[in-house]
Amino acid sequence: MMALDYCRARNLDPLLKPVHLVPMSVKDSKSGKSEWRDVVMPGIGLYRIQADRSGSYAGAKEPEFGPDVTLTLTGIEVTVPQWCKYTVSKRMPSGEIVEFSAKEYWVENYATAGRDTTAPNAMWKKRPYGQLAKCAEAQALRKAWPEIGQQPTAEEMEGKTLEVDARDVTPRTTTEALPLVASEETLQAITDLLTSLNKDWEQDFLPLCSNIFKRDIFQASQLTEEEAQKGFSFLQKKAQVAA
Repeated sequence: MMALDYCRARNLDPLLKPVHLVPMSVKDSKSGKSEWRDVVMPGIGLYRIQADRSGSYAGAKEPEFGPDVTLTLTGIEVTVPQWCKYTVSKRMPSGEIVEFSAKEYWVENYATAGRDTTAPNAMWKKRPYGQLAKCAEAQALRKAWPEIGQQPTAEEMEGKTLEVDARDVTPRTTTEALPLVASEETLQAITDLLTSLNKDWEQDFLPLCSNIFKRDIFQASQLTEEEAQKGFSFLQKKAQVAA
């Protein structure tokens, strides 16, 4: 449901799988404790869609790969490309075509098979070129179209640990802490309220939250449950005043 809410808020077709639920080890930077959670992440396909929708996407070159290197990682020998360079072209308002390139290294991007090993997981072992090319492409697209957001893609974050900062919270009547990621119930309530007000996420609610919490918020998945509830409450008050 989190992925469906994410797509609904951005007018995306979920059947095209623009986003993925990525199991990630979420680590609290203050306590040092980790727990596994499903985190909604954009796929490389979403960045391609957004670049195409911009109307200024002018194609891409075939990815360039560095020399092969053979590595031994926790007893597993793998041969992989040292790096990949990906270049996309953007048509500027003047009509000029400008190239944006990104170079990514395999050792800095690959996903491990687990916490206690440095060996690559099955996908990065089977498709070292393809996976690295996706990471380089995502970086190039972000450089060319920074407005599509700076959130890493699922391909880049697979197998990584997500470290979060502790946040101040409003005193509550319950001792139970709110979840890190906004719940589907809260997101649905926000969507329903926005619809009733003839407003949407991208043009209205996310900019509102960015202003309230003093940070850039481009996607619903960036909101904690606490932030989503506060934003919802603020939106309700604005609706009451307008009425």
